[in-house]
Amino acid sequence: MIEFSPIGIIHTPWKKGEDCPIQPSRSDEAKGMIEVFPEFVKGLKDLEGFSHIYLIFHFHKSEGFLLTVKPYLDTVKRGVFACRAPRRPNQIGLSIVRLEKIEGNLVHIKDADMIDGTPLLDIKPYIPEFDRRTVIKTGWFGQVRKSSGKK
Repeated sequence: MIEFSPIGIIHTPWKKGEDCPIQPSRSDEAKGMIEVFPEFVKGLKDLEGFSHIYLIFHFHKSEGFLLTVKPYLDTVKRGVFACRAPRRPNQIGLSIVRLEKIEGNLVHIKDADMIDGTPLLDIKPYIPEFDRRTVIKTGWFGQVRKSSGKK
């Protein structure tokens, strides 16, 4: 048995999944705020120097899972592990957001794409030297973008 406990709660303008942006890059800079629980505030030390952070969270409103799903930008069913759908065997979400500022236990972010009240499991800094990759293949997504004429 693997168990996780939230370190905080993510607050956003959206109450339902269908209202959320599909990905952080499509959020129109939507603002959000993370309320970090008091016992974890010391862990925020030195985070404010980063422009972007990873949020690892629990898709708390997602029920059950599907092993094949039809992605937002496609018409074909794909394996869930080749997609970013919330109905997963382990309902874990991952987003890269922009860090605006930290005020005590409140972390202000931009590019939020999760439901209000989402339990936050972890925060990690985005470090280009470690995280950026030269993308060579994007699987089915690259084929769909090519056929739609988008770059």
